[in-house]
This record gives sequence, structure tokens and C-alpha cells, in this order.
Amino acid sequence: MTVGIVGLGLIGGSLAKAYKEVPGILVYGADRDPSVQQIARLSGAIDGVLDGDTLAACDCLLVALPPRAAVAWLRANAPAIPKKTLVMDCCGTKVRVCEAGFALAEQYGFEFAGGHPMAGTHRWGFAHSRADLFHGACFVVVPRTFDDIRLLDRIKGCLTPAGFGSVSVSTAERHDRLIAFTSQLAHLVSNAYIKSPTASGHRGFSAGSYQDLTRVAWLHPAMWAELFLENKEHLLCELDTLLAALGEYRRALEAGDEDALTALLEAGKTCKERVDGYANNHRPGTVKNL
Repeated sequence: MTVGIVGLGLIGGSLAKAYKEVPGILVYGADRDPSVQQIARLSGAIDGVLDGDTLAACDCLLVALPPRAAVAWLRANAPAIPKKTLVMDCCGTKVRVCEAGFALAEQYGFEFAGGHPMAGTHRWGFAHSRADLFHGACFVVVPRTFDDIRLLDRIKGCLTPAGFGSVSVSTAERHDRLIAFTSQLAHLVSNAYIKSPTASGHRGFSAGSYQDLTRVAWLHPAMWAELFLENKEHLLCELDTLLAALGEYRRALEAGDEDALTALLEAGKTCKERVDGYANNHRPGTVKNL
């Protein structure tokens, strides 16, 4: 199999390294920074640069760029993508890139599926990429059609060598609605939480809860701002829900109402138990054990 990867940051670089660990797979990569391409080549993460010639050899093409850049790259290069090639993006939002990807695929005859690898770290760039980043992780797929078993098998065949443990099939709209809660709101809250003036004195007074809540405050500002704005309708809904809930806690604290505060905390604890139990035992649309 020959794999092309556009964008060699944390996600693209990790994909390249993961595929290169599998014998018989050729990996071509491209990055807007020529020095990153050179480092990737010298480190053995790619076999060569993805260009007009090597693109023609790709069985699978993964576009690991932010949404605007991904759409721009697809529009600029769609005429050169072979009809045999399966193209998937790796963006954190899906509606915009899938609309463009499906339209271009229909126009030029290749296969496109939206994608989002559910793995990452609070660091970014090729220097922090690693081959085991996706081991056991889920890859969310937005396919052209949901009843094409051959397409889903083809997608699984492309993803398996990178170490993914499961595939979740979704619409672009459902993906963006859920990701606003599971990822984007968490990053926004973490980034806002660390701005407390008390934070500067945390050393010696912080443990796991502080680390858990602040880990993703260290994010790529420009990339996350784009993702937030791409998905602002869903993110605003989640943010309003959170602010309303926090208002209830604040009112109970201000009133010194221990019973009300206890009830709020109990309700949150019960909700955590319920949603995690449901998530572990009911995962519709998930294909496990790739």
C-alpha cells in the first residue's frame, strides 16, 4: 500500500511514523514548511515528498490540515488525485470539509470520506509526533454513503496499519454536535480556568485534579480558534448550558445553602456514572477490533 499524507504536524507526522513501521508500506508526505519535509525524510518518517508524481501512486491520501487549509488543498489538487485513491481528511470539524470533499470527489471521480482520529496531545508539531499515538484509538468516519460495505472495508484496510482500534461511523452534523461537548468545550474551559490569578501560586498545592483540568489549556491558539468558529453554533449551545449550570452552583454557594449544593453535586455524580456506563456499553455506529 502507498499512503500520502498532507501536513506533517502532530497528527500527520504520527500517521507517517505509524505507517512506516509496517513493512511494505510506502509513505509520501508534504508540509508547507520545507524544513519539516526534510526532517521527516531524514528521520525515516516518509519515503519521499508527496508531489504530482508520487500522488499518482497513492492508494490512500490523508489530509492532516486545519479545515480551511484542507479545503484549499483539496480544491487545488483534486484534478490530480487518481480515481483509485481513497481520500480522507483528519480535521477536528466535519461539515465544511465534507461538503467540499464530497463535491470534489464526485466531480473528479475519486473516493472521499471525512475523518477524525480521536487521539492527540496538548503539544503540536512534527517534533512531538509518535508512531504509537493512535494505538487502540477510535477513528470517526463520515462516509459518502452508509450502506456501502466495500467502502467501509476499504476504509478499515487503510486505517488498520496505523494502529486504530475502532471506527465510529457518523454524519458530519452529528460529529460536530458531539465534538463541541467532548473536545471543544473541554479545551475552552481549560484555557479559561488557568487564567485565574490564583494559578501562579499553584505549586505545592496542586495534584491530579489541577493537572487533569489544565492539560489542554496548552493548545495551538490559531488552530483551535478556527475550529471553535467553524463549530460556533454547537459550541455556543454547550457553553450556554455550562454557564447556566455554573450559575446554579454559584447561587447555592452565595446563599450558603448546603442542601442545594449537595443536591447539585449528587446530580452531577449520578450523571457521570450514567453517561459513562452508557458510553461503555452502548456505542452505536462503532465497528470494533480493526
